[in-house]
Amino acid sequence: MVKNFQVTMKNPAISWLFDNIRLGLLVILNSFQNLLVSVAYTSVRSRNKFEMTIIRQPSTYRASKLIPPLILFIIFLFIMCSCERKSEKTKGEKKLTVITTLFPLYDFAKNIGGQKADVTLLLPPGVEPHAFVPRPGDILKIHEADIFVYTGRFMEPWVEDILKSITNQGPLVIDASRAIKLTEQSAKNEQKHEQGKVDPHIWLDFSTAKRMVINILDGFLNKDPSHKDFYLKNAEEYTKKLDELDKRFRDSLASCKKDIIIHGGHFAFGYLARRYHLTYISAYKGFSPDAEPTPGNLIALIKKLEEHDITYVFYEELLSPKVAEVIARETGARLLMLHGAHNVTKDEMDRGVTFISLMEHNLNNLRIGLKCP
Repeated sequence: MVKNFQVTMKNPAISWLFDNIRLGLLVILNSFQNLLVSVAYTSVRSRNKFEMTIIRQPSTYRASKLIPPLILFIIFLFIMCSCERKSEKTKGEKKLTVITTLFPLYDFAKNIGGQKADVTLLLPPGVEPHAFVPRPGDILKIHEADIFVYTGRFMEPWVEDILKSITNQGPLVIDASRAIKLTEQSAKNEQKHEQGKVDPHIWLDFSTAKRMVINILDGFLNKDPSHKDFYLKNAEEYTKKLDELDKRFRDSLASCKKDIIIHGGHFAFGYLARRYHLTYISAYKGFSPDAEPTPGNLIALIKKLEEHDITYVFYEELLSPKVAEVIARETGARLLMLHGAHNVTKDEMDRGVTFISLMEHNLNNLRIGLKCP
């Protein structure tokens, strides 16, 4: 037990937490000591103001003598509160705690786990995922979870360092990209960083999204086999919804007047375009999140719009649409959003948007932008 405690304390996130708890206790103790001195002083003064100078110092001494019992009392309360919280959890049916990195994974896990899982999205609302850096509190959440789900090392490179610190007592780690073939960038346009060599946006091909759901399901079955039938039923129902969504996209985009998506955002919709036989052109060359559009890229996109009489330019969520706005201003095209579903805003989360509802909105915008019947 002592050995496990020592290993736990070596974890920087847990050590940070305990340091803050100790600091909080010291502040409380100091405030309480000052209060005792003040009360003793006031009490003595009310009885005999002339005895103040004689009694004040001993009252401080008496307060200091109360400190050891007070420390024990506060620690006792802290332990009792912790035990009470644990007992409350064990009174009812224990839920799986699941931490996910991106919104699609969050929504997939919620649909599988239902009321038998507490699913949390690690990304704060409105935060662009490529700019996300986990805080100590985030790392602690991961270590304390039953299941941790991420997309893969090409989407969340920061996960690699966290995985090195996870022990056998830590969460079950699910790489949602397991057994999925990712699109690699051609050598001609190869970026310097490994992260930029592979397209990680696999959830935007709904057949691949089904594979991700199955990967997450495997984790639920592994961690909580007693509810196997429940999780299997939920996953089956959700994959059927993805099949229906896939069919709506395929039917709606099969006979559009235009088949080119001009995107003023980062390269994210390659999988979607390939599945529905569309041409996808992004202002940002390559898959790297650090890529920037060049004047040459913008000129080429503007020429493409003019050559094919394209009247709509798409932009991405969460980031400024300034690139799409430049293209639209030069060509007279109008703007439409394509939501990559990496993350959602606070307003979207409050409204209860889902992965499927975001994709349905994308389909509506694609039908407008590609002039579909």
